[in-house]
Amino acid sequence: MDFSEGDASEILDRLSSAYRVSTQKALAGCLGVPAANVSNWLQRNSVPGSAFVKCVLDTGSDLAWLATGKFANASKVSSSEGPTGADLYKAISLNGGKPVMQRIMTAYGFTLQKQLCDLLGISSGTVSTWIRRNYFPGDVVVTCALDTGVPLRWLTLGEGPKHSANNNSEKIISRKELIAGQLIDSEPLAMDLSFLKYSFAKPLLLVGSRNSWLIDEGISAISNGKWLLSVDSKLDVYEVYILPGKKINVFNNGNSFEFGYSEFNCAGKVILTFQLD
Repeated sequence: MDFSEGDASEILDRLSSAYRVSTQKALAGCLGVPAANVSNWLQRNSVPGSAFVKCVLDTGSDLAWLATGKFANASKVSSSEGPTGADLYKAISLNGGKPVMQRIMTAYGFTLQKQLCDLLGISSGTVSTWIRRNYFPGDVVVTCALDTGVPLRWLTLGEGPKHSANNNSEKIISRKELIAGQLIDSEPLAMDLSFLKYSFAKPLLLVGSRNSWLIDEGISAISNGKWLLSVDSKLDVYEVYILPGKKINVFNNGNSFEFGYSEFNCAGKVILTFQLD
């Protein structure tokens, strides 16, 4: 899973900087892994997500900076609560499997494992194997933390607040206008979504002639509710009811239609509707 930017050498430099060490051997000691592992990461040009997780929890470094190098390396203040060092590494190893997957699902606001698999492009069999083997998917944990802003300590260990006290609740989200069945790009806007008990995978503000909708474009598994659907290459918002035989009944502007699953495409699930009186 590709959540980081730069080659392995650049990433290891940032990890070393966070730990304030200058050699691969010293970095390996901080991460609790054999020095040969660090050499292998360089050779494969791939650093595992568990290294990011441990570094952030050990040093307090900014996760986005460690992963991409694009943000300033803010003051590193290690948390005084919970385990550190070797004890932290052991705690992370013991928090794999079902508990960590449940926290990831909660962070994304998902209720079905398939929703998470669709979003991340992984198979349900892979997730089932992680759960069965109590595996800690470090790459997925880091991806989720960067996607949702949920504190890494809570995602990893289930400790501390679920929502960061200095979380940037105001986010820049896409905005489009629905005109004659087409989506027309408009200026993005800053919007505080923290009032919703929902974590968007890919938020979109869709503006219609009378109504506007907050839509999650990251959800494609159809279910009962309001959806942005494409029918005959025309987009519109429909009230959807699932029928037997892989069919749906949809309502729009007082009209009712029935479609088979192959006759429409999901463009996103409506989470909130703004209606003019």
